[in-house]
Amino acid sequence: MRIGELAAAVGVTTRTVRHYHHLGLLPEPERRTNGYRQYTLRHAVVLARIRRLTELGLGLTEVRDVLADDAGKDLVEVLTELDEDLARQETEIRERRQRLRSLLDAGELPAEGPVSPQLAGLLASLPDDSPMAAKDREVLALIDTGAPPEERERMMSALRGALDDPDALARARQVYALLDELADADPDDPRVPEAARALAACVPADLLPPGAAGTDNAVLRALYADFAPAQAEAIRRAVRILTAEEGP
Repeated sequence: MRIGELAAAVGVTTRTVRHYHHLGLLPEPERRTNGYRQYTLRHAVVLARIRRLTELGLGLTEVRDVLADDAGKDLVEVLTELDEDLARQETEIRERRQRLRSLLDAGELPAEGPVSPQLAGLLASLPDDSPMAAKDREVLALIDTGAPPEERERMMSALRGALDDPDALARARQVYALLDELADADPDDPRVPEAARALAACVPADLLPPGAAGTDNAVLRALYADFAPAQAEAIRRAVRILTAEEGP
């Protein structure tokens, strides 16, 4: 058989056959005196097996490992691993679809969405007319995405405990108003200490990440840089109050 006839017999392209030659999966036949390769039935059998294995989802490296064992004793192990991997993928796909369905069933997505259903419920409690609250939403979405699961759950639990209290919600709105007023103020504005104390009284102490008062946290440095100078100073002071570095 010529290469085109071999490819047609197995249902692949000649380019695929040449690629398998290049990877060493399919041995190259000897060339006849006229320069053409002459393929045998054995080449067709091997090529057909490669196709079946790849259609099952095996990568070409795994196919090479299977073909290297003439007895095929490793094939069961390889297929078992593939089956287990597909089962994990099925589980992940089901979980992703459940999250998508939760988001879709919730109706209108928050501006920061998509976020987890747990965070979506918390964001719904925050005022939507405060620039500072909008920044809080962005930071919470960042935590929801990037924090390790244990840290994320710890912080979300602290927030849920605070926002479940109607009085705490009212205080949070007052704090947002105080911070919004500092948007164009200087860091030494006399309103800064008041805003810091109000913020410290409103934020659960266990909401702060480890090392929050330090200066070596790149995320916190970026966070402060994103606020107006007086707002950043109020937040720094609140953190120091919460970590007992200065009195109220």
